[in-house]
Amino acid sequence: MSRRKDTARALMQQKRRRRQWLTFVRMCHYGVNNFSRNAWLTVAATLVMTITLLIVFTTFVAQRSLADTAQAINKDIDRSIYLRPDVSEERAQPVLVSLRRLSNVESVRFISTEEAKEQFAKANKDDEAKLNALNEATNSLPATIRITLHDNNDTSQLIDFVNTNSALKPLISATQTPTFMSQRRNGTTRIAEWTQMSQKAGVAASVLFIAISFLIIFNTIRMAIFNRRDEIEMMKLIGADRGFIRGPFLVEAVVYGVIAAVIATTLGIITLFISGDSLKKWGVALQPMIDMAASYWWLIALAMMALGACIGVISSLVATRRYLKI
Repeated sequence: MSRRKDTARALMQQKRRRRQWLTFVRMCHYGVNNFSRNAWLTVAATLVMTITLLIVFTTFVAQRSLADTAQAINKDIDRSIYLRPDVSEERAQPVLVSLRRLSNVESVRFISTEEAKEQFAKANKDDEAKLNALNEATNSLPATIRITLHDNNDTSQLIDFVNTNSALKPLISATQTPTFMSQRRNGTTRIAEWTQMSQKAGVAASVLFIAISFLIIFNTIRMAIFNRRDEIEMMKLIGADRGFIRGPFLVEAVVYGVIAAVIATTLGIITLFISGDSLKKWGVALQPMIDMAASYWWLIALAMMALGACIGVISSLVATRRYLKI
C-alpha cells in the first residue's frame, strides 16, 4: 500500500515538474514574440541598452589600458643620487646597504665614473658633438647611485634618507643634487591623472546611460502592458497565476539586454583590435587588454549579457509591479 502511495506521489511530482517546464517554455515563447510586436520601442530600447553597455566596456578598457601604461612607464623610472667622481663602490657600500633596507626601494645600483662615461658615449654614439665634448671635458662625470622604487610617486623615504644619513653626506656631490625624478615623471603623473579622470567620467556616463536604459525599458514594458490589457484580463479570467502573466514581460526585458550585450561586445572588441596599432604609436599599453579580449571574449560577453539582463529584469519588475494589477 505504501509503495503505491510513493509511486503515485512520484508521478504527481513528475507531472508537476512537467507542467512547470511547459509553463516556463510558454512564457519564454510569449516574451520573445512580444519583443517584435512594437518595432519602434524595441529598436529604441535595444539601441539605448547597446550604447550603455558599450560605454561600460569602453570605461573598463580605458581604465585598464591607462593603468597598464602608467605601470609600464613606472618600471623605466629610477631615482639618482650623485656622488663625487672619486667615490668607489666599496666606499659607498654602507650607503647602498642602508638604501636597500628602505621598504619602498626595489633595487639599488652603483655606477662608477668610468661606467657613467661609457653609458653616455653609448647613448650618444651618433652625436659627434657630444662625444667630442665628453672627451675634452676637464670635469669627470659623477659616480651615481640609481634607485628604483616600488611606488614611484612616494619619494618621502629617499628625501629623508638624503637629509639624515650620516654616511652619505661626505660622499654626495657638491654640484649636482639628487634628482628623484626622471624625464618621464611628468608623463607618469599626467597618465595617473588621466586614469582617474577617465574612471570618474566613465562611471558617470555609465550611471547616466543605465538610468536612461532603465527608463526606456520601463516605458516599453508599460506600453506593452497597456496594449495587451485585454489579453491580460482574459488570462486572469481563465485562472493564470501571477508568475505566468508577469513572466513574458520579464523575458522580453531579458531579450533586450542579451541582444544589446551581443552587439556591444562585438563592436567593442572589434574597435579594440582595430585601434590597437594606432594607440600603441602613442605609447598606450593596449596589448594586455587585446590579449585578454582574444582569450576571454566569451567571459566578457557573458558578463555583458548578465549586466544587460539585470538592467532589463529590474526595469521590468518595477513596471509590472506598478502597472500590472493582478
